[in-house]
Amino acid sequence: MNKAVVVFSGGQDSTTCLVQALKDYDEVHAITFDYGQRHKQEIEVAQKLAVELGVKAHKVMDVSLLNELAISSLTRDDIAVSHELQENGLPNSFVPGRNILFLTLAGIYAYQVGADSIITGVCETDFSGYPDCRNDFVKAMNSALVQGMDKPKLAIKTPLMWLDKAETWALADQNGALALVRERTLTCYNGIIGDGCGDCPACDLRKAGLERYLQNTQEVMTALIRKQQAETE
Repeated sequence: MNKAVVVFSGGQDSTTCLVQALKDYDEVHAITFDYGQRHKQEIEVAQKLAVELGVKAHKVMDVSLLNELAISSLTRDDIAVSHELQENGLPNSFVPGRNILFLTLAGIYAYQVGADSIITGVCETDFSGYPDCRNDFVKAMNSALVQGMDKPKLAIKTPLMWLDKAETWALADQNGALALVRERTLTCYNGIIGDGCGDCPACDLRKAGLERYLQNTQEVMTALIRKQQAETE
């Protein structure tokens, strides 16, 4: 049986990945992490979406230790989410170690349920500048998990890695989930479902991608299909 574990936050990217995974795999497990995030409403959103989409196994894992260790505008209510970069060149919404922890735990979960694929919605084409969303990082994590658990077939898959945000919207549309992703997911750092607050960096990326897709639907969809065909060649 073809099994996958999807790292699922209830946001645009991970929901798009989940919808596609449910078509591509015989058995899909979703895992959501509660790390005391500012936009904690995403956990409830993820739970509702998992039920609606028919995910049979959805685990919500408490990793609040990350909140204690990682100082970020997403883990501290007294730090406002800002468009300004920090002195190190990273956004203040970057949570150090977050995807290292998430992918490690997802790997352990995949080992236990017998899944060879871990799916995550990270992307380095249209992204917030987080170093743990880059392809090189994912490859390094994949290698560490394979070696550390002696599971040579384990693969971290990143369907959105080389898609821009408009193409990610096109992928949702291609899977018949454009309205669901637009209206029911939570990407906003301020915890507003759907189109969000319209002011935080996450909302900016989401809105710009959606506007470009709606204005140039055929062009963007064609670009998506070409990338999909290139992957299979």
